Amino acid sequence: MKKKLPNHWVLLIIPMLGFWACEVDEDVPHVREQRVKEAIYETMQEWYFWNDRLPQNINPNVFSSNNALLAALRFAELDRWSYITTKEQFERSFTGQNAGHGFGIALGPDEGVYVSFVYEASPAGKDGWERGWQILEVNGKPVSEYRTNGGYNFQLGPNNPGITNTFTLKLPDGSTTTRTNIKDEYQSNSVLHKEVLKTDGNSVGYWVYNSFKATPGENPTRSLEVEETLKFFEDANIKELILDLRYNGGGSVAVAEQIMNALIPAAHDGKLMYKNALNSEKSSFNESFHFSKKGSLELEKVVFITARGSASASELIINCLEPYMDLALIGDRTYGKPVGSFPMSNFNNTLAQNDVELVPVTFATANANGKAEFFDGFPVDIAVADNPSVNWGDAEEGRFSAALDFLRFGALSPSARMLQVPMEEWVMIDSFTGLEKEFPVY
Repeated sequence: MKKKLPNHWVLLIIPMLGFWACEVDEDVPHVREQRVKEAIYETMQEWYFWNDRLPQNINPNVFSSNNALLAALRFAELDRWSYITTKEQFERSFTGQNAGHGFGIALGPDEGVYVSFVYEASPAGKDGWERGWQILEVNGKPVSEYRTNGGYNFQLGPNNPGITNTFTLKLPDGSTTTRTNIKDEYQSNSVLHKEVLKTDGNSVGYWVYNSFKATPGENPTRSLEVEETLKFFEDANIKELILDLRYNGGGSVAVAEQIMNALIPAAHDGKLMYKNALNSEKSSFNESFHFSKKGSLELEKVVFITARGSASASELIINCLEPYMDLALIGDRTYGKPVGSFPMSNFNNTLAQNDVELVPVTFATANANGKAEFFDGFPVDIAVADNPSVNWGDAEEGRFSAALDFLRFGALSPSARMLQVPMEEWVMIDSFTGLEKEFPVY
């Protein structure tokens, strides 16, 4: 989850720029490596949310890599998210500038592996791939041969342009096709699907939202794609919304706030959205954030479709709206990330000069009721299995159908009850780490 830096934090950086400009790292590789490791350790001591749980008297230079050092410093009991990347990769990811094939996978009710979503401008999207296509083979081998103890490892190689993989796919009509797909750079779309349905005279919006990504170059940080979607629902005068976050691993807090300010009823304008809290040494930076109602939506009910792939900013929205709105969760328990991060290169010259972007957990959030501890995720009101074998908005898709039934009847139809299942053993987010865990895609 990306934290917007408050203005007074930005001001802290400016007086230091002259001092930073005077420091020059020695052009000796091992000296630079040592300085970076020491900077990581010092920054974790200063900013890490669990800095009181850091190991004592550690020598950062005995570790073989920056990632090995971070792994030793992380508070393993709760921290599944702190990571190291580069400044460019961090900024590109939070604005949807990707590289790769551009699709996700999920397990169907038959345990088959299906394409769960596709980004429109990605190589897979340009090749016409759709949710509901079953993956039979990857590079000539059955998908079963890629099964691991922790899920699937398709061995697709790094997400660099030019990397080629071949897939044999079964289409919904029963035909098969073999496609060679070449990885490339692309701009991802966060809105995978939107439509307005009429049920019992009510206008119901269905919004499949994949990640909280900001539009590149926008100031203040926001998503134009989100603005267009909200306008679409406003024009239809919807009174109920199904917000599908089942594969949404998080992203920009600014975009999450943008959505919340549109969904919150006008009667709650100005009320507390959430509070954040840093470690005890940085408590002067703790802040409260309040709703600022935008747009004309006045929703009577919101149903969230969730899964263990729903994390971070997805959970922030649920937590912040819960004190004020009639909400229901359908699908599977969410991931469990009540904490967030912001990049540290702005606060450490050595990290900035060496293009090391340390992104540790730095703050926790609490809603207006003080709810802050949900490391086990949010439980659902109605458990329903995913069915990626059919496309978005299909009446055969169990979670979507269950959400409609809940809005109409306040319960499930008999056929939907048959789809109720315990928590899934594996979802795609489990196969990713670090920055990629927030935006999981192949």
